[in-house]
Amino acid sequence: MNLQFDIPKEHSSIIKVIGVGGGGGNAVNHMYQQGIKGVDFMICNTDSQALDLSPIPNKIQIGNNLTEGRGAGSDPEVGRKAAQESIEEIKAVLSTNTKMIFITAGMGGGTGTGAAPVIAKIAKEMGILTVGIVTSPFMFEGPRRRSKAEEGLENLKKNVDTLLVINNERVREMYGNFPFAAAFAHADDILTTAAKGIAEIITVPGYINVDFEDVKTVMANSGVAIMGSGIAEGEERARKAVESALDSPLLSENDIHGANYILLNITSGTSEITMDEITIITEHIQEEAGLNADMIWGHCYDESLGEKIMVTLIATAFEGRHNNKTVKADEKKIVTVLDDKPLDTAFTTPVPVVAKQSTIVWADEEEEEDMQKIAATKTAKTAPAKRTFNLEDDENTLLQRRESIRTPKGLDDLEKRPAYERKKIKLKSIPHSSESNISRYTLSGDGMEENITIKPKNSFLHDNID
Repeated sequence: MNLQFDIPKEHSSIIKVIGVGGGGGNAVNHMYQQGIKGVDFMICNTDSQALDLSPIPNKIQIGNNLTEGRGAGSDPEVGRKAAQESIEEIKAVLSTNTKMIFITAGMGGGTGTGAAPVIAKIAKEMGILTVGIVTSPFMFEGPRRRSKAEEGLENLKKNVDTLLVINNERVREMYGNFPFAAAFAHADDILTTAAKGIAEIITVPGYINVDFEDVKTVMANSGVAIMGSGIAEGEERARKAVESALDSPLLSENDIHGANYILLNITSGTSEITMDEITIITEHIQEEAGLNADMIWGHCYDESLGEKIMVTLIATAFEGRHNNKTVKADEKKIVTVLDDKPLDTAFTTPVPVVAKQSTIVWADEEEEEDMQKIAATKTAKTAPAKRTFNLEDDENTLLQRRESIRTPKGLDDLEKRPAYERKKIKLKSIPHSSESNISRYTLSGDGMEENITIKPKNSFLHDNID
C-alpha cells in the first residue's frame, strides 16, 4: 500500500481537494501555497517522481504494479487501470470524515483523463458530494489531445455531482502575451479561485452563513455548472464586483440565464458592505439568471480584503442547456457515397385522400321519388410551365453593365439612348384612340330612369381637352 498521509480522523476536514495526474497535481500544489481555509490537500499520480517533488504531505501513488512508478504515457486507458488497481487505497483516504471532494485534473493526458472518472465514481458511491474542476486543452495542443479530453470529460461528467470546466484557450486569449510559465500560473490561479470560492463558502463563518447542506442543495446531481468570482473597491464596487464575477474566465461560457440554482457568497473586509450594495448585487444576478432561479446567498467577513468586496457565485441545474456541452473536438464529417442504381423499392408517406363526390343530389321534400342526379364535372388541371434561369448568365450581364457605365462612352450611351433601345426591346404598334374598337358612346344620367341619355362622344378619350 503506497500511502503517505497522516490525517487524524477526528481533526481532518470534511472537504478534500485531490489533484490527479500532472496538471491536477500542479494545480493543487498552487492551491496549497496560496492557502484555502478548512480543506485537506492530496495529490494522486502514477509518476513517483512528480509525487516526490510536491510539497503536499498527503500523497497516493496509484498503479504501482502497472506503471512501476512511471507516468501513464499520455494514455488514458493506463490511467484508468492504475486507479482501478488502487481502489482500496483511494477508499481508505476518502473514508476519513469526508463529505465533499474536489477532483482537479487536466484533461487530454493520461493519468488525469483516465483516473479522475474512476476516483469520482468511488467517491460518489460512498455518498460524498463530488465536484470536478478540470481544464480543457489549449488549441495548440492538437486535435488528438482535444479528442481525448472530450472523451475524458464525458466519462467524468457521468460520475460527478457538479463539473466545472476551465477553458484553457480562453485563458490564452487573456494572457497570451505573458511568458509561458506566467500564463500557466494564471491558469492555476483560476483553478484555485474555483476551489477556494466553493470551499470557503462552507468553511469561513459569516453573518449570513451558507453551510454544507446549502451547497449540497445547489450542487448535488447538477451537471455542468458555471462559476464566477469578482473583486472590486472604490465607487460602485458592488456593481463592478458582480459584473466581474459574471464575466469571469472560469468557464467556456458565462451566461447564467436558465440556471435553477444560484449559490452566492458576498465577502467584505474592513469596509463593511451596505444593504444597498447587497441589493445591487442580488438584483443584478437575479435579472441575469431569470426569475425562476432559486438564489441561496450568504455574507462573510475577511479582514484581508480591506476596502474591497468579493462576489462568488455558482450557477447550476441548467435544464440540459449546459449539461450537454463540455468541450468539442473537431467535428467528424461522415460522407456517404450514393450508388447510381435506382432503388428497388421507394418508400413514400401515405397521404389521406378524400373520396370524390360523384353526384350532386337535389331533393324536394314532397317529391322524393323524382330526384335529379347531376354528374359532377372534372376540371383538368394544367401544371404551370417551369422557367429556368441561368444564374451565371445573369451575373455576366450585370458585370458587363457595371463595366460599361465606368467609361465616358458608356455614360453617354446611358444618358442619350432610352432604356428600351439599349435593352433591344421592340415596342408593339399601338393604334390611335380614334381607331380603337372601344365604343365612343356613353350612358349618363342622375340615376333616374327617365333622365338617362346617350352621348355620342366619350369624354374620357384623348380628344377631350383637359
